[in-house]
Amino acid sequence: MSLNAINILKFLEKVDNRPIPFLIKLTKNLPLTPEESNVKGNLNLSFTKITSLPDNLNVGGDLDLSETSITSLPDNLQVGRSLNLSDSPIASLPNNLKVSGDLYLGFTPLSEQYTKEQIRQMIEDKGGYVKKHIYLYLL
Repeated sequence: MSLNAINILKFLEKVDNRPIPFLIKLTKNLPLTPEESNVKGNLNLSFTKITSLPDNLNVGGDLDLSETSITSLPDNLQVGRSLNLSDSPIASLPNNLKVSGDLYLGFTPLSEQYTKEQIRQMIEDKGGYVKKHIYLYLL
């Protein structure tokens, strides 16, 4: 989406009270409203060109970032179920990462450098947790 298209969407939002679609905001790094920062269900961004997420994002269900170019996650990210980062270049984990389900890290720099135990400890040392399993290989 070109800069002109973004400007048109911003114009429509301002003049006609038409909100910019959530996925466009995410993929173009536009600010989210507090309501948009709390996704009630699943958020599947796999195979998108997303490279970052906003701070304090809360996803009530699964968050799928597999096959993306995401290199880092925001501080205080909360995922109600599973977080899938497989086949991404993610090389570090943020402060206060909270995953209530499984964490999938297959084919990432993290899976090549650390064991499951080291990754879990790294997350806990930064104030977060993974309640279920950490997978370093795709099933």
